[in-house]
Amino acid sequence: MKRKIYLAAIVILSVIISAIFYNFMQIDCSMKQNEHRRKIGAVYMTLNNPFYEVIDEEIRTTVENHGDILISRNPALSVEKQIEEIQNLIDDGVELIFINPVDWTKIEPALKLAYDAKIPVIAIDTNVEDDNLVVCTVVSDNYLAGSQCAEHLISHSSGGKIALLKHSEARSSIDRMQGFLDKIAENPNFEIVAEAECLGQLEIAMPAMDNIIKNHSEVNIVMALNDPAALGAIAALQNVNRLGDVLVYGVDGVPETKEMIYSHRMTATAGQSPRRIGKIAADRAYRIFNNEQVEKLIQLPTKLISAENIKINDIEGWD
Repeated sequence: MKRKIYLAAIVILSVIISAIFYNFMQIDCSMKQNEHRRKIGAVYMTLNNPFYEVIDEEIRTTVENHGDILISRNPALSVEKQIEEIQNLIDDGVELIFINPVDWTKIEPALKLAYDAKIPVIAIDTNVEDDNLVVCTVVSDNYLAGSQCAEHLISHSSGGKIALLKHSEARSSIDRMQGFLDKIAENPNFEIVAEAECLGQLEIAMPAMDNIIKNHSEVNIVMALNDPAALGAIAALQNVNRLGDVLVYGVDGVPETKEMIYSHRMTATAGQSPRRIGKIAADRAYRIFNNEQVEKLIQLPTKLISAENIKINDIEGWD
């Protein structure tokens, strides 16, 4: 009897071991299991801006949903570092690169590196000078953004002295300022009396605005290239109790600035949709991988957000 039980146990154990072995053989435990995963690179001008963090988040979601890997890099506003990071990504074997250039003209050597390596590049948020070196560019209509701010200003003020907070190395900033200036030029009651470079950074815009206030006390309008720069201007104006008599405009639609608009501490911003930019850019990447044709330029419209149209439910989150 004991012998029969022993033999039955051996048979059952053999069946279990065979099943385990079979299942084990179906699993690729070697390094080859990762061979199908694409490596994709993304190099932003900076990640010290929630706008780019949201774009990266959306791209990463799409990439990882495809089972692939996104390698993001932050050159911290150094074009030399950005070129170095792109070279490193090429050496690492990425199959596509998303680029948000620090300097829209000086980034060309890095684009040529990718072009020569036959690695497609998608520009996001700001154009590059030679678009033959990128497969696709996904941006907001930055000229429209500046124009929308100017239209609001003209409809809410009879005139004034304007200060510009700029980032002249970024094509997006150039286009925003040009849209603003072209529209303002239609009304002779507005005058540009001060300009300052701030790289779109709050911590640079604040002292720049402080200096403008000291040298141009007549300034009563600020046009900032983006919301972080606008926040820097607001901080400087608050320090001298002048926020109440200065109109401040920005571009982005950062939740913090939307709250300031709702509470009448900021005038308006031309809202962008970093979520749509990230999703569209990632979608075009996979179309490229499938050898599909993609648009050379995709421009998304901006929407002016002001005290007249903002609602409490609009404050949280990005579009």
